[in-house]
Amino acid sequence: MTGSVRVLVVDDQPLIRHSLRLIVDGAPDLAVVGEADTGGSALERARELRPDIVLMDLRMPGGDGIEATRRIAADPALARTRVLVLTMFELDEYVHAALGAGASGFLLKDAEPARLTDAIRRTHAGESLFAPSVLARLVENYLSRSAPASAPASLTDREAQVLTLVGRGLSNDEITQALTISMGTVKTHIGSLLSKLHARDRAQLVIAAYEHGLVGAGARSPR
Repeated sequence: MTGSVRVLVVDDQPLIRHSLRLIVDGAPDLAVVGEADTGGSALERARELRPDIVLMDLRMPGGDGIEATRRIAADPALARTRVLVLTMFELDEYVHAALGAGASGFLLKDAEPARLTDAIRRTHAGESLFAPSVLARLVENYLSRSAPASAPASLTDREAQVLTLVGRGLSNDEITQALTISMGTVKTHIGSLLSKLHARDRAQLVIAAYEHGLVGAGARSPR
């Protein structure tokens, strides 16, 4: 397990926890270090185990996953822990509440195993991962608002382009290809965006891209 991404699985259904453990432990670079079946126990286990990633269910007895996510994200001792929400629900209130609570990604439970393990890796690497249907709902929500704001004046043109692609769910590798720039340059721009927009992580950059009207239906990658 040395060097593996350490994962805490949180779900109130034993069968689902077992299935997730099999998938995660089946990857050579990932390892389940613990389980929890309530929001309250999720927080306790996170503080005890200090996992890299928490796979978090949203609707559980004993405190829901959104509140547990909020408390984990706000705990300075868990600054390196990221929450990846895994749920059967894609309703807007759950998406927005989870992101507002500090979740770094949002997948549905019908995701393919390979997509789940990829999401864990990307979230651990500082990227964000959203189910396509969740991204579509976010876009739909922000397009329905009147008079979207423009990109913050503090951003350079290139930073605005990078923020747009982050908002569309592209990985760092995909951004390097879209903009024909190096990985180091992409990471520099991401760091600058986090600082300028006072964002905790990449998921908050996704929200910022929508809030500032940089992402819209049918938007194309800048070249």
